[in-house]
Amino acid sequence: MADPHRELADFLRRARAARDPAETPLPADGRIRRVPGLRREEVALLAGVSTDYYTRLEQGRRIVPSTQVLDAIARALDLDEAGRKHLSDLVGAAGSPRPRPRATVQRVRSGLHQLLEALDTQPALILGRRTDVLAANRMARALFTDFDRLPARERNYARWMLLSDEARALFVDWEQQARNAVESLRLDAGRMPDDPGTQQLVGELSLASPEFRRWWSEHQVHQRTFGAKRLRHPVVGELTVDYETFTLPADGDQALFVYTTAPGSSSREALGLLASWAHPQAPRKHGEDGAITAAGAP
Repeated sequence: MADPHRELADFLRRARAARDPAETPLPADGRIRRVPGLRREEVALLAGVSTDYYTRLEQGRRIVPSTQVLDAIARALDLDEAGRKHLSDLVGAAGSPRPRPRATVQRVRSGLHQLLEALDTQPALILGRRTDVLAANRMARALFTDFDRLPARERNYARWMLLSDEARALFVDWEQQARNAVESLRLDAGRMPDDPGTQQLVGELSLASPEFRRWWSEHQVHQRTFGAKRLRHPVVGELTVDYETFTLPADGDQALFVYTTAPGSSSREALGLLASWAHPQAPRKHGEDGAITAAGAP
């Protein structure tokens, strides 16, 4: 289990290094900057805390900042919503150690399965903790991969993105999409630092993927709320899909992703072709009265 204080220190150091001094209200002091980003004393000044206090945070000392101080540091580092959430999660883990959670099976309610199938022409899937793929409709399986055919332990979006040759060939901007998956996993890991499944996944990816090791060490976080993915699909060619993320209030660890295309676009046409390919019409036969009915119909 990673030390939450050291995780907090690492995140602060990297966020400070990423902050452009020219974008702050700090006056130029004429000193040569030997490393990128802000100095510790500058973050402390912007946040209204002492340099000694902020330095001890970056050293991983066992102190827990108040909510007010936390907000001030987040503003000083210009953290986005995902960064603020991650910072809060790390401080929470450092301030109130929790018992090691029991490994539990993630389940999708029957109503959500019905919703996925009702989205018959739109790819849709549900991700759970640590980006586990909990359910996907036929269009999602046709667009990405048939997660249902993978062994249960391999039904994970980040794992598929990083370790699958199929994913590398499918995504035109694979590096950006894979980095986003790693940064989303980082965000999730901060929320559940003691989760055994997350620790096992991070260990596996660290051994198997040099890209994962590099991006994980950068300690960036990403919240997938909406966006676009550019694909080079083996059946229908190139297309761009937009996605929207819907959180599920009754299932806090699960999120629904729905993929659409722009009206009148070549991507809309390609998705329609994929729908025809993924939903072949049932063969038809003549009934006793001469009427044509779908095979298997009563």
